[in-house]
Amino acid sequence: MKQNRFKRQARDALDWYDANARDLPWRVGPSARAAGLRPDPYRVWLSEVMLQQTTVATVRPRFAAFVSRWPSVGALAAAAEDDVFGEWAGLGYYARARNLHRCAKVVASDLNGVFPDTEEKLLALPGVGPYTAAAIAAIAFDARAIVIDGNIERVAARLFAIDRPVRVAKADIRERLDRIWPNDRCGDFAQSLMDLGATICTPRKPSCPICPLNDHCLAAAGDDPARYPTKPAKPVRPDRAGAAWALFDGRDRVLLVRRPPKGLLGGMMALPSAGWSDHDDAPPAAAQWKDAGSIEHVFTHFRLTLTVHAGAAPKGMRLREGEVWADAASAAVPTVMRKAIDRAIAHRDSRNSPSPA
Repeated sequence: MKQNRFKRQARDALDWYDANARDLPWRVGPSARAAGLRPDPYRVWLSEVMLQQTTVATVRPRFAAFVSRWPSVGALAAAAEDDVFGEWAGLGYYARARNLHRCAKVVASDLNGVFPDTEEKLLALPGVGPYTAAAIAAIAFDARAIVIDGNIERVAARLFAIDRPVRVAKADIRERLDRIWPNDRCGDFAQSLMDLGATICTPRKPSCPICPLNDHCLAAAGDDPARYPTKPAKPVRPDRAGAAWALFDGRDRVLLVRRPPKGLLGGMMALPSAGWSDHDDAPPAAAQWKDAGSIEHVFTHFRLTLTVHAGAAPKGMRLREGEVWADAASAAVPTVMRKAIDRAIAHRDSRNSPSPA
């Protein structure tokens, strides 16, 4: 009897998905899949890495730009790392970009451009963790892999009325999902739960009356389904402060340095800065530094205020190892550094503008 109930839950979710699946640029929809079209593992992998801690709305145009520039894993593997970083700018969590490039190289060189089709083998790739491995295995290869992202966690917490914060209930969520997970159409089932979480079983004001799992949902049977999943105490985000130096030459270029490969913004080109991470730079030259104001940026674990200093490069200045001149307006840098450069440009332009008559 229980087994039949579990099968009904999966069937109801899949029937709803067949009629309501979101049209996403990296997805092969249920109709196309039923007609024999199979997802490209490269596009599945790329989208899943991009979507970590990032919204679908943000990823849509960035995914299109990536696959237009690098349509295959081999093309991405052959790209210059700085080009990959530049295309990634604004998506955050820059270690993902580095691992993305490393993984592409491994797949292209060691695996002849073919992604593994099992969770175990996928986990051996750089930057591929348990969630990403399960998502690729299920969506690209239809393997029976239990895929659990934030949307699916919320759906499961409500479906089974799990009255504990997700971070301490992960094993329970996985075990209960395993009961209802079908043996076929695993990728479609995973995406059905993702879409339910994104469109119906939303964090606030879930649309329970139109949910295909409403008759099975223990939270919906109660009086407040939105209270699931139970929210943990919100950690306090500490404040940090630092300084950044924007040194301009006479050709609208700004001096950038490469940060160390590990740590915040690892391997990225950035303004010399100090005081807010494990890596400190010295001012890049003995210039007449001017206070250009400050910028704020919120990272996952802290809020940063950077005081920006702007200056003009002294004549005859020679670059040191790791330093480059880059166009100030278009340099591909992390968002926090783009804010700092723009702050310095605004300060410089305001000082150079003619005074009103």
